[in-house]
Amino acid sequence: MHRVQWLILSVLALSLSCLSGCAVNPVTGKSELAFYNMSEQEEVSLGSKAFPEAIQRMQGEYHDQRLKEYVTAIGMRLALVSHRPHLSYTFKVVNDSSPNAFAMPGGNIAITRGLLVALENESQLAAVLGHELGHVTARHSMQNLQRGILLNIGLQILSYQSSGTSYSGAAQQAGQIAGSILDSSYSREQEREADQLGIDYMVKAQYSPKGAVELQEFLARKSGEGEAQWLQGLFRTHPFSRERMRDNQYYIDSRYSWAMNNEAYVSGDGDFKRAMAPLMKTSEAYADYDKGREKERGRDMAGAIAMYEQAVRKAPAQGLLHNALGMAYLKNDNHAEAKKRLIKAVQLDGEYFESHFGLGYLYLKENNPVLAKEHLEKSMKLMPTLGGAFFLAESYEKISEFSKAQALYSQVASADSRGSLGRSAAARARAIGGVRRR
Repeated sequence: MHRVQWLILSVLALSLSCLSGCAVNPVTGKSELAFYNMSEQEEVSLGSKAFPEAIQRMQGEYHDQRLKEYVTAIGMRLALVSHRPHLSYTFKVVNDSSPNAFAMPGGNIAITRGLLVALENESQLAAVLGHELGHVTARHSMQNLQRGILLNIGLQILSYQSSGTSYSGAAQQAGQIAGSILDSSYSREQEREADQLGIDYMVKAQYSPKGAVELQEFLARKSGEGEAQWLQGLFRTHPFSRERMRDNQYYIDSRYSWAMNNEAYVSGDGDFKRAMAPLMKTSEAYADYDKGREKERGRDMAGAIAMYEQAVRKAPAQGLLHNALGMAYLKNDNHAEAKKRLIKAVQLDGEYFESHFGLGYLYLKENNPVLAKEHLEKSMKLMPTLGGAFFLAESYEKISEFSKAQALYSQVASADSRGSLGRSAAARARAIGGVRRR
């Protein structure tokens, strides 16, 4: 009798909760308890604001138009047979060496250069993208938001309009959401659901489920090897276990064994190799780049510069390599070489924030605030940072745009009230205020 009463009360409580906040899972059709029920329009808006910041945090986009089109074509082939084919999906290749893939709310999906070069065929790539699609269609990121994790930040993003140069408001909040989603891991249940949805979408799109099996076997080997890049990349955000691998193999055996060796279900080896050929040619250069970053972390700047120089010689058309070399020279106080390399980085890739930040800082040091402003505004538009905001305010001050300078200094002071940069910004804002009153 007590168990029946408890069950009735539990159902009643859930029903009452859903009157004020229940979200419907588009995959299962079931209601899920939520502190705030974000609409699909809000989900898409949130993702569109956070995704560009996530791309910047992952070293920017890898620029190869044919590869981008290839990955997008595979992603859309899967998306069109998914539970939410109507979303405006975006697929990107990001220039990060750590093997990873991620999904932002509303249909924004990215795979890293580091994971792409580890794959062997198109069906394995489809397994990765299908898994990320599963996170989108089942609204896993939104589940975490709706249950209260980062909810306030998410709501603030939806209520702000971004000016593109401000360190406050939507730009700053979007950065917090992007960083938190990139750093957070999914639950075991969410990973299992995304795995199975990805397999369903693969088969519906006529990809061989063998690719999903191969991917799981490959991940099992990498998990056993304990490589730092994998532990800090894919396995940190997408926890792997042999139990998960066995579950997926059972799911395929029980549902899709008939498709495993069916010639109508493709693996796409040839197309994959052709699309990947230019990327593979840069792999040695990026291996040197990774060694250079390791030396930087160990504060061996001379060693880092040597590795970056070697990387640039092997792949001179890669903007990120010139950026790394330029920033290393800047940290080593060689401003002439830093400027030369950062100008080249911007010429090759004008959409990565750090190159513009470095150039803006150098132009400010050369007492050229007009050019400094140009690059710092671009840097802040791509990814707002405290340093970028402070130096942009300084460039405004030097060209007598005092109202802009004071406002931006005040935002830095508010965002970093206990830090040295925040205190310096507060002092500059007060000084400008005193001058303007006189």
